[in-house]
Amino acid sequence: MRSVDATTADIVQALGGELIGSPHLKILRIASLERATQTDISFLSSPKYAHQFAASQAACVIARHADAQVAQTLGFKGACIISDDPYLYFAKLTQWWKRRLDEGGRRALIHPTAVIGQRVQLGADVRVGALCVIEDDAVIGARTVLHSRVTLGANCHVGEDCIVHSGVVIGADGFGFAPNQVTDEWVKIEQLGAVRIGNSVEIGANTCIDRGALEDTVIEDGVKLDNLIQIGHNVHIGQHTALAGCVGVAGSATIGAHCTVGGGAVVLGHLTLADRVHISAASVVTRSILQAGHYTGIFPLDDNQAWEKNAATLKQLHGLRERLKQLEKVRVST
Repeated sequence: MRSVDATTADIVQALGGELIGSPHLKILRIASLERATQTDISFLSSPKYAHQFAASQAACVIARHADAQVAQTLGFKGACIISDDPYLYFAKLTQWWKRRLDEGGRRALIHPTAVIGQRVQLGADVRVGALCVIEDDAVIGARTVLHSRVTLGANCHVGEDCIVHSGVVIGADGFGFAPNQVTDEWVKIEQLGAVRIGNSVEIGANTCIDRGALEDTVIEDGVKLDNLIQIGHNVHIGQHTALAGCVGVAGSATIGAHCTVGGGAVVLGHLTLADRVHISAASVVTRSILQAGHYTGIFPLDDNQAWEKNAATLKQLHGLRERLKQLEKVRVST
């Protein structure tokens, strides 16, 4: 990690919290409890790591008040920044740290190898990395960062304070084809919509967000998308929803606000997920979910031979159900 010359007082002044210990301690890095040295700051998010806290050589640790008291009783000699949510404080610290690094070595806002189309609108302090392509009439809000090799399609909008990682494609054509029964071939449906992305959205490497067929594909404020995600045309994702790596969302699906979708899960097209629906990894969502909650659709992993036997049994369930219904009718009639 690149170092930043800061003190404990600088951090508390910027981020708040109660400092126990010297305000003049020099902090050069953020480190784990185990690897921290006398110029590092660390954090404790779970009491189960209290023994690491007590033994840490960190200059300062972000922790809850009770955990800090225990660690000091067990011999911790450093300073503490008291926070009700140390993990959240740590997240804000990393953002503050990154801003300090950027201020010390800011590069050109638009890399000379980037290609910028006609009538493109760029907000203040937008950063466009190497080999990016921004097509005609695209809009990028203030302070948004496009890392290398991002493609932003024509007429697509990205809001303020977004981070778009390398290889992302926003505004490729959606997967729309009509079958021609006469010639037995597929006929392309031109995708005439665009993509609209809100503020404070982060999009992971090599993720693809397709433009809409007629209306726009919409990603609302605060959405977080991991790497290698596919978002189909006319999908709508609500505020502060997070999708893990390799998720696939088929066309015209609607995902509500504050949802999570685990890695490798699939949401089929034209379905609706209500606000605060949480989907387990590798699940396949085959119906709309209109109540908040945690949903899982995974057949348990097993030895292959046992799995094949169970799968064969499952195929017979419908027949067994019909036989049971007939037996119940006979019993009722007698």
